[in-house]
Amino acid sequence: MCTLLNQAPTNQRPIPTPGIVVAALRGGSGKTIFSVGIIAALRSLGRSIAPFKKGPDYIDAGWLALSAGRPCYNLDTFLIDRDTILESYHTHTQNTDFAVIEGNRGLYDCINTDGETSTAQLAKLLGLPVILCIDATKTTRTMAAVVGGVVAFDPGVRIGGVVLNRVAGKRHQNILTRSIEEYTGIPVLGAVPKLKEQRFPERHMGLVPTPEHSWANPAIDAIRLVAEKHLDLKRIQRIAATATSAEFEGILKTDAPEITLNSDRPTIGILRDAAFQFYYPENLEALEAAGARLVFASPLTDRHLPPVDSLYIGGGFPETHARELEANTAFKNELKTLAQNGLPVYAECGGLMYLGERLILSEGTFEMAAVLPAVFGFSRRPQGHGYTIIRVEKENPFYATGTTLLGHEFHYSSVKEWKGKDENLAFSMERGAGFLKGKDGVCINNVLATYTHIHALGTPAWAKTMVKRALIYKASQTKP
Repeated sequence: MCTLLNQAPTNQRPIPTPGIVVAALRGGSGKTIFSVGIIAALRSLGRSIAPFKKGPDYIDAGWLALSAGRPCYNLDTFLIDRDTILESYHTHTQNTDFAVIEGNRGLYDCINTDGETSTAQLAKLLGLPVILCIDATKTTRTMAAVVGGVVAFDPGVRIGGVVLNRVAGKRHQNILTRSIEEYTGIPVLGAVPKLKEQRFPERHMGLVPTPEHSWANPAIDAIRLVAEKHLDLKRIQRIAATATSAEFEGILKTDAPEITLNSDRPTIGILRDAAFQFYYPENLEALEAAGARLVFASPLTDRHLPPVDSLYIGGGFPETHARELEANTAFKNELKTLAQNGLPVYAECGGLMYLGERLILSEGTFEMAAVLPAVFGFSRRPQGHGYTIIRVEKENPFYATGTTLLGHEFHYSSVKEWKGKDENLAFSMERGAGFLKGKDGVCINNVLATYTHIHALGTPAWAKTMVKRALIYKASQTKP
């Protein structure tokens, strides 16, 4: 994984990479399918594609990364400031031919009415044209009025074209195309019929994660063929070539490593497998850039943790692997002993649940690592969903008191039993559901576990503190 080196900040306008923002009128309109299809189709032509995802998301990003054959980076204007967004975008498009950014929700949707965290605002910031995905189900000429309204709503947003999804047939497609082009002047760049075979199975959080999808590559190949057949890829590339670049007081980065390789580097363990897979690549790269050596382990298949000086457990679906997690008692017991003896552990969402005592599911109750005195159950509806704003109120190993953290949560689990104390909850929720009664950040010994996911570019102190804690622990283990 490459780490990146800061250079002197300057006002600069980087040479723009051709690119598009794939947006829609609402969620569920087919943005991910179109984004994956365009990426895969252009890659098959020999293009090098830089994929990005706007908004807090791991699953769609996994599909985008797999289709592009390289990491998908996040451009979230709530979690990350403007200059860092530009820096990341221009850094990760260096030496690439094309950029595809998948938006989230509707083009103009955001957390309030000012539009600052919308996909539209990101498109303007990056100087990219928008390809608008439209679910054409049971509509014809009215869609021209909708597209016209989208264009007029913010003239600063460049709608480069429209792609139609779920058209009922040629007649339906022709009426939609003529209506949209005649009344709005926006070109229709393709139309995909209702697909008889669903290649992308969905779960409660959206598309199934690629590590759980045994035929992920065939699925991407299938959607590539759909894109090649039904989309005007040449026209899409011409529209992408109209990209411009915003000036910014930024810090362009290179691929030169920031750190030196030596034996004094602390080792941070990452639990990563089908149960725990939600990690922003920026978070892992930030740990490396701060001086850590990363090693990966699986509580599904490994009986023991490798030697580590700290542990990072991301989110995922421990509930769908509860039986296997319960059965691996050697791994659970070792983790519990290490945590009790002071190993620094940082856990998010699924990691939080794994550190608890039990998971109560419809098919039974399953014993987890019992590092934290909490029992979790599950509901059919989300118990926490959206952006979070956190105030750090109590001492903990990773954040200074008084710090405000921006993050996001999405979980169907909730706390059924909490045997800890009030002082064990370090966070107060200013926005979001959190762990229990407006609190989050379960802190016991050197363990901090939370429902909130943070992004390292928006919370730069996190990686440095993780490495600092690992170094302290490492030093404590080498004392005579």
